[in-house]
Amino acid sequence: MNIPAELKYTKDHEWVKLEGDVATVGITDFAQSELGDIVYVEVETVDDTLDADEVFGSVEAVKTVSDLFLPISGEIIEFNEALEDAPETVNSDPYGAGWMIKIKCANTSDVDGLMTADEYKELVGA
Repeated sequence: MNIPAELKYTKDHEWVKLEGDVATVGITDFAQSELGDIVYVEVETVDDTLDADEVFGSVEAVKTVSDLFLPISGEIIEFNEALEDAPETVNSDPYGAGWMIKIKCANTSDVDGLMTADEYKELVGA
């Protein structure tokens, strides 16, 4: 299981990469493997400002639909539109081309409250 050390993680299996005041968010390798083949990613919250833990979208796999929770507060400024045509990219490259949204952070220090790679490994038993 791939859990990059440079990223931060949530208990809901999202990952966060902070660059300046913009955070890129996706789901973890563990989450995509648990979901199975992803067939649809829906995000209708672009340009919305949401609080941490609010639902920002959903991911649909062959057997289930799962809500996506915002890891930190901020404005959703971009959705990875490539996922509209190729949602399976989340399965094949969850930390790269399979990213889901970009957030303009309300407070970049919120990222400090998220889990480290080691803490996430402990959560998922890796």
